[in-house]
Amino acid sequence: MKNNSSAYKVGLFNIGAAGQYVIGAGAALYFALKFGMPWYVCLIAAVVLAALVGGLSGFLKAYFNVNEVISCIMLNWISLYGVNMLLSQVKAESTPYTIDLSSGNKSALMPNAGLDQIFSGNKFVTIGLPLAVIMAVVVWVVLEKTKFGFELKATGMNKNAAKYCGMKEKRNTIVTMMIAGGLSGLGAAVFYLSGIETWMVQQTTVPGMGFNGIAAAFLGGLNPIGTIFSSYFIQHITSGGSYVDKTMYCTQISDLISAFIIYLCGFVFFFKLWLNRYLDKRDEKNAAKQVKGGEK
Repeated sequence: MKNNSSAYKVGLFNIGAAGQYVIGAGAALYFALKFGMPWYVCLIAAVVLAALVGGLSGFLKAYFNVNEVISCIMLNWISLYGVNMLLSQVKAESTPYTIDLSSGNKSALMPNAGLDQIFSGNKFVTIGLPLAVIMAVVVWVVLEKTKFGFELKATGMNKNAAKYCGMKEKRNTIVTMMIAGGLSGLGAAVFYLSGIETWMVQQTTVPGMGFNGIAAAFLGGLNPIGTIFSSYFIQHITSGGSYVDKTMYCTQISDLISAFIIYLCGFVFFFKLWLNRYLDKRDEKNAAKQVKGGEK
């Protein structure tokens, strides 16, 4: 869910996180079940391929000025059906689901490193948990403490001004979307390589993980560190939706709550933007009055 935060910080709206997540899941499972690769190879494959898909949207934006929202939405569905066809080669015979990693390739399961004992013996808790936290910190350091991160944010604020200052605005746009895509792929790989779930090759809807990432990014104040806590909160709501009393509520109640969060957070940012513009105009008027008063 850090992907939306990093992209938005650079002036891009990565609504293609869902499709990049699908690519990451497909790459991780295909490398694990078709080629029998260990978990770290599958993880790298997921990150690289998802980054390339994200970079494609960035390329279209940089060189052809194609709105990233449009290209991302289209790539979401291309990714879904492409991965469905690809993973049909590694599905179980009697079900529409891919082969379970515990029986198909145990080396592709991410190690627990003793974390399962901390979480009441939950075998699905792997090193992916601290890895996600580490990546959030890395993204924050890159964006806030490095020259490269400053260039990315400067490009997002005004790409023409960035170009005038000698920054490679096209490269920065593509790299930003590649980073966002890679993070989405990483999240998918961590999830599926834990063995907690298999992929259904007949599904016709894009997984909601990428869209939940938008809510987590806004709720976290578009800060990579903030998304660590907001992601936990959003996932708690999402998981809780499956445990509600079905006679009173539908399971989609969690999606409804997440949607409210997105709208309310969006309203807050819109209000802040409008308020800042109002205050800037007021300061300009006051400054102009002072200048006129001094001339008199």
